[in-house]
Amino acid sequence: MSKRHDAVFDDVLKDLGDESPARDRSGARFLKRSNTMAEQAGGHRQEKVLRLVDPARCVMWEGHNRAYDLLTEDNCRDLIDGILSQGQQEFPAIVRRRPAGQGAEFEVICGARRHFAVSWLRANNYPKIEYLIEERELTDEEAFRLADIENRDREDISDLERARDYAAAVETYYGGKQNVMAERLQVSAGWLSRYLQLAKLDDRIVRAFPDIREVKELHARQLKPLMATQEGRAALLAEADAIAAEEGALPPAKIMARLRAAALPPKERKAADEVYRMHPEEQGVQVRRKGRRIQLEFDRGLSGKSLRIALEKFMKAHEAGKS
Repeated sequence: MSKRHDAVFDDVLKDLGDESPARDRSGARFLKRSNTMAEQAGGHRQEKVLRLVDPARCVMWEGHNRAYDLLTEDNCRDLIDGILSQGQQEFPAIVRRRPAGQGAEFEVICGARRHFAVSWLRANNYPKIEYLIEERELTDEEAFRLADIENRDREDISDLERARDYAAAVETYYGGKQNVMAERLQVSAGWLSRYLQLAKLDDRIVRAFPDIREVKELHARQLKPLMATQEGRAALLAEADAIAAEEGALPPAKIMARLRAAALPPKERKAADEVYRMHPEEQGVQVRRKGRRIQLEFDRGLSGKSLRIALEKFMKAHEAGKS
């Protein structure tokens, strides 16, 4: 009840004698409680029970869409610092209770990073910080949708993690029907199809990237037509194996350039090897010719000076070829 309602109630009781202050307060409390109960009965108010627990009492739900083993102090630093500055976890994790006799008491539906951050702090001189949870009763499908809604727009969930999660869910919860899953998640069928395609990306290609978080949905889309033939697929996978065996991590753009070039027919591959650069050790600007069309590709990390010089060299060669 608002302060205004309290004032009205106080005014009604003001002439009832010496006991009015106590009666005022108890009456106001009674009306507040009645109002709250009415809201709950009418479905306009929901009570949530939050509790603080030792994170050791919780385990990740097996359907959780985040790779917990990829969490580190570095990629959770913002959350760790936030908990330290607030003195506590601000937003509760969503959990559900596990059947008795299965070890941990709760399984985490949403809140893996929060679980890691609190666990790390407790192991590093902050043993009194506890894990804030909200317990709910959820089916597996409801738990999946809740986790997806919370994490869909978060950049720290990789495209590949999300894709693999969707691929498992479409079979487990939706009988393999992509259109039903898309409707339940309230996304377009095309958007969901692209992520399911990424989940099918060959592990040999994934291993060519130094970190699975660098494997994007766009990469699968770009490589799919190049693997349409047996020869193209074999050449692309062989190049992926070669990249994975090399020492030192390559940037994703360089990896994709090498995979695409390897899968091209020999005639197109020769054109793709046409490169203009300022220094021999630079990746430079790669040129691909398709009929009357010319496509230029370069890493966005290339400096402005290097790009300008590479483009000038290309323009000179282009003009000379036209004369």
